[in-house]
Amino acid sequence: MAFQISFLFILAGLTGIDSISTVSVVSVKAGDSISIPCLYGAQYKNHVKYLCEGYRWDTCSSKVTTNKPNSNKFSIFDDKKQRTFTVTIKDVTGSDLHYWCAVEIRKGPDVGKYFELSVTKDTPSLYVDHQELRVFEGDPIEINCHHSIPGRNEWCRLDGSCVTNSAGLLNGAIVTIIARSSEYFTVTMSGLRTESSGWYVCVKGDFTMPVHITVTEQPLIISTLGNPATTTVDHSAGPEKFLIPLSLLIPLAIATLITWFLLKRHKNTRAESSATTTAAEVTYSTVTMRSKPSSQAQEEITNSYFKHGSDPGSDVIYSSVVILDQTKG
Repeated sequence: MAFQISFLFILAGLTGIDSISTVSVVSVKAGDSISIPCLYGAQYKNHVKYLCEGYRWDTCSSKVTTNKPNSNKFSIFDDKKQRTFTVTIKDVTGSDLHYWCAVEIRKGPDVGKYFELSVTKDTPSLYVDHQELRVFEGDPIEINCHHSIPGRNEWCRLDGSCVTNSAGLLNGAIVTIIARSSEYFTVTMSGLRTESSGWYVCVKGDFTMPVHITVTEQPLIISTLGNPATTTVDHSAGPEKFLIPLSLLIPLAIATLITWFLLKRHKNTRAESSATTTAAEVTYSTVTMRSKPSSQAQEEITNSYFKHGSDPGSDVIYSSVVILDQTKG
């Protein structure tokens, strides 16, 4: 027993078990792809990282490295800011089982951390809808952890800190865990900040499923004049960025002035036309004939009276109306 414990301490020292963190057992369906995060210590920031395949550390074989990051089946990406390198295994098969997150040491033995894939033909024992999620700072986010196994529901950061009860805090973010049914539980995170970005892990029994969350700053939204759409402006934008919307006002102002001038001119023209018509002078003249007609004319008028019903003795009045145009000299 003492020999076994001593062997474990030696293995831990050889593999740098305390300087690299990763998941334990990840369930994945055959034919799918899976991404595995590997967190490393600050002392390995500029070291070459790689994925090693094999059950035993001393006999595993390198599959992809950060200085040769792509192959047909494997890829690797090193985020030095987060001190995490991520390996992706494509088109998983039943023979893809045992792997190591590894760091190359120039003067000494390399260090590594073991993880295992549990490959299924049907639905995985523990999975999420999406491994990669994005959210704005301050907005809440929900993750559904689907499972078909018993065990305690947990939500952890890759560094090892976990929420195991119904609620708790992770790096300042509020975490609630609700068991929706016997087939999945929901993790809700709120109060997220940009520094909350990183890898998290759904945990159920012996199985783990990594999820990467990226938290970005809320965009600044301003309305563009004359357009109901919105424009996103960078928080770091200088004053020159706002000259573009202001330049749009110049053509609009010119068009408004031209329209106002034309309307005013049309109104003045109509007013002058109306004044000209009103200024016309109307003169009435009346001519009245009261002299008695001659005897012959009287006879003709008398005959006309009997014929047309007019009074032969009535006066004859002529009227005329003359309009004088005041606009002429």
